[in-house]
Amino acid sequence: MADQQPITDIHFDDAPRVETKIPGPNSQELLERQREIDSNAVAYPKTIPIAIEEAKGATLRDADGNTFLDFFAGIGVLNVGHSNPYVLEAVQEQTEKVVHTVDFPTEARLDLIEKLNEIAPGALPDNNRVVFGGPTGSDAIEATIKLAKYNTGGDGLIAFRGAYHGGSAGALSLTAGKKYKEDYAPLLSNVHHVPYPYPQQQGVSPDEAREMALNNVRELLEDPYSGMANPAGIWVEPIQGEGGIVTPPEGFLPGLKEIANDNGIPLIVDEIQTGFGRTGQWFASDLYDVTPDVMPMAKAIGGIGLPLSGTMYHEDLDTWDAGGHVGTYRGNAPAMIGGVRAIEYIQDNDLLAHARDVGEYMRDQLRAVGDETDLLVDVRGRGMFTGAELAGDDDRTGKELVKDVQQYCYEHGVLVWSAGRRGNVLRLIPPLVLTQEQAEIGMEIVTDAIREQV
Repeated sequence: MADQQPITDIHFDDAPRVETKIPGPNSQELLERQREIDSNAVAYPKTIPIAIEEAKGATLRDADGNTFLDFFAGIGVLNVGHSNPYVLEAVQEQTEKVVHTVDFPTEARLDLIEKLNEIAPGALPDNNRVVFGGPTGSDAIEATIKLAKYNTGGDGLIAFRGAYHGGSAGALSLTAGKKYKEDYAPLLSNVHHVPYPYPQQQGVSPDEAREMALNNVRELLEDPYSGMANPAGIWVEPIQGEGGIVTPPEGFLPGLKEIANDNGIPLIVDEIQTGFGRTGQWFASDLYDVTPDVMPMAKAIGGIGLPLSGTMYHEDLDTWDAGGHVGTYRGNAPAMIGGVRAIEYIQDNDLLAHARDVGEYMRDQLRAVGDETDLLVDVRGRGMFTGAELAGDDDRTGKELVKDVQQYCYEHGVLVWSAGRRGNVLRLIPPLVLTQEQAEIGMEIVTDAIREQV
């Protein structure tokens, strides 16, 4: 067992520090090189033009030596930070022994399954099975579709407006955003998207939003003229990520589980972005006291950004025969030992409580700005998963305001991102190892960026 460094010791100690024009000359050169040879599908550098040289903890350094606080964490992948030394040591040792193992047993694989059982939500501990497939969250979602169809015999899929579940064919069918899917139709048939409870957008109370959403799902399943036939399952994000860090009212997930049980179909809770401590609990399902029937996982499961996905499901659903779900990269042993070490690091450093405390501090700073301006209309989230929704004014849309906030933060050494159905939500998802001091420094820049726009 390697010695763990505390979270205060795993970062560059000079962040944020911006000494060149942004982007600097070396970044400009690499960005131009990328434009000449890379795909037109490249997206992130078009909004944040940066060439990354190295990264540690909650900090990263660009090709010009500028150092940034990372409030993005690779879209929630790097929960224990970039190049976490405790995780990295085990990954390097595993890489020297064996890397690719398909689904033959290895200690890394079995240790990860046992660790996942240890932290599983609700009643899943000791009552589950785990299947690994391809390396991405989309692959995990595809596995859940197959599992639900195989066990129910149905083909009808229920998802929610505002949802993002991935970019492969089945996952994209569940995803709600038109911009992701409109050029690739038709996708899977018999997919129904119902409203997610979103009080801010709907202009109702949280209780009213919850009841409206639950009634829509129940009617879809139980009204003989709803238009839906042969349901296979319900797919839901416990907190919508890409949709704008939309945090549902209390009682929504339990109500959804009751409806699923009443209709004999599984509730699939997508914990790809919300898992592994992101919300201050191991899984967001624990926030709402719900046991998923099926739970896809990815992103942070690989420890330090190594590609891996998995799906945990109740053992009663383990009806597949050998080869019922396959994938070439379902034996990524370095990613598996990375996942084990990341869980241990979170446990030993009490990062769940840390995420709750620091995340609430960050939201409090945003709420203070909201008291000063009508443009910041909502602050929401749990743990280190925060969304700040901006409204437009006479001159700019909310999306344009978010872009201006992003640019200010970037120029002052903090990397933030956007979300929301209209791109008007500032998304803050730093690594869980972000220190209180880093949070204070970073949030001063973020709040100054918002004030600069009003």
